[in-house]
Amino acid sequence: MSWVGLVVVFPFLMAYAASSDLLTMLIPNWISLALVAAFAVVVAVSGLGWTEIGWHVGAALLTLSVTFTLFAFGVIGGGDAKLAAATTLWIGMGNMLDYLLVASILGGGLTLLLLAARAHPLPSPLRRLPFAMHLHDGKTGVPYGIALAAAGLAVVPYTALWSDLYRL
Repeated sequence: MSWVGLVVVFPFLMAYAASSDLLTMLIPNWISLALVAAFAVVVAVSGLGWTEIGWHVGAALLTLSVTFTLFAFGVIGGGDAKLAAATTLWIGMGNMLDYLLVASILGGGLTLLLLAARAHPLPSPLRRLPFAMHLHDGKTGVPYGIALAAAGLAVVPYTALWSDLYRL
């Protein structure tokens, strides 16, 4: 049953984080907390060893320290920092750099797409959508949670955690 966390709960929370960031430019704290809690449940029923758990926690703490520093300097949002760390908890140390690289590439693409879209007037049908108006505003940041969530979904199938649960 531990596979449910990886193939149902993790993707649901990633999709929710991405859509929340897109629509509101916020990633609620409960999403990151739910990711941590769900990871704990998956670990408890999967039989993952203490060493492996330590590497996953270490990856999350390392990511949190870097992303919190970026948040402190105003580079990323606090929700992005927490989401990246909670996602890295699932990804683990072995695939952490893959996750961060994919997130950076997707985030860069998303940023360029938004800059290009903001250089043109918003089509009139989209002007009726408050989130589209907010997203189109040049003073608004980039909903980087979309890139973080997409990268998590792209990388998690290549992790040891996925391989271990897939064998069950």
